[in-house]
Amino acid sequence: MATTRDIGITESSSLGRGLAFAIGAYAVWGLFPLYFAALLPSNPFEVVVYRVIFSLLFCLLLITVTRSWHRVRAVARQPRVVWLLGLAGILIFINWEVFILAVDANLVVETSLGYFISPLVSVALGVLYFRERLRRLQWVAVGLGSVAVVVMAFGISLLTLAIPIVLAVSFGFYGLVKKKVGGSVGAMEGFAFETAWVLPIALVQFAIVGQVAGIGLFDLGPWHAALLMFSGVLTAVPLLLFAAGARRLPLSVIGLIQFFTPVSTFLLGIFFFRQVMPPLEWIGFVLVWCALVLLTTDMLRHSRARRGERRRAPGNSVDEVPEPLPE
Repeated sequence: MATTRDIGITESSSLGRGLAFAIGAYAVWGLFPLYFAALLPSNPFEVVVYRVIFSLLFCLLLITVTRSWHRVRAVARQPRVVWLLGLAGILIFINWEVFILAVDANLVVETSLGYFISPLVSVALGVLYFRERLRRLQWVAVGLGSVAVVVMAFGISLLTLAIPIVLAVSFGFYGLVKKKVGGSVGAMEGFAFETAWVLPIALVQFAIVGQVAGIGLFDLGPWHAALLMFSGVLTAVPLLLFAAGARRLPLSVIGLIQFFTPVSTFLLGIFFFRQVMPPLEWIGFVLVWCALVLLTTDMLRHSRARRGERRRAPGNSVDEVPEPLPE
C-alpha cells in the first residue's frame, strides 16, 4: 500500500519531469531564430514550405510508429473538429511565414515583441469571445499593452510594427481555436491535420516561388538539405515536450515559463543579430514588460487563492497538487 510519503515523492517527480519538458520546449522555441537564419540562403517562402512538408511527414511517421491511426480516424469522424484544425493550420502557417520573413530581414527583436504581446492578446480574446471578466490588474496590463503598440507606431515603420502584431494576433487566435477543439484531439494527430490542411497552399506557394527565385532542396549541398528536412522534427519535438509538460504542471508555472521564448529571442536579436532599436521601441518594450509583470502577478495571486479554496474544501488534502493544464 502506497504511503503519503510515496505519493508525495511520485507527485514531486511528476512535477520535476513536467518542468523539464516545458523548459525544454520553450528553450527550443527561443533558439528558433538561429536555426532558421541558418536556412536562409534558401528563399524564406520555400523554408516555410519545407517546414510544412517535413513536419507532416514526421507526424505521420510518429503516428505510424506509435500505432495511433485509430486516433486519426476518430478525429476524421468529427467534421467540426476537422474544420477547426484547418483554421488552426492556416493561422500557424501565417505565423510561420511572418516569423521567417522577419528573421530574413534581421528583425528578430520584433518577433520577440510579438510573443511578449501574445498573452495580452489571449486575455483580450477571452473577454471578447468567452465573455470572461477581467480583474483589475488584467485590465491595467491590457491597457499598458495597447499603449505600447501606439507608442511604437510613432517610432518604427508600420511594416515593422506589423510583424509583432501579426505574430501576436495569429498565435492568439491559434490558441483560441485550439481551446475550442478541446482535449478531444491529441497534440500529434491535431498537428498532423493542421499541416495536412495547409499542404496544398504550401505547394502552390512553392510552385510560384520556384519559378521566381527557387532553390532546390540539394542545391546548397547535403548539409543544408539535412537542415531543411530536420525543420520538421524541430517543429514537432517542442510541441510534444510542451504537451507532456502541460499535463504535469499547474497553469501558473506554464504562464511563467512561456516567457523563456521571447526573452531568449530578444537577447539573440540584441546581442547576436546586433539589432539597433530606436528609443520609442525601447519605451514600447518597457511598457509591454510592465504589463506582463502585472499579468503574471495577478495570475500567481489568483492561482494561490484557488489553491487555498481547494485546500479548505471538505475532503481535500492540504498537499493537493495544483490543477494541471488540460491536454
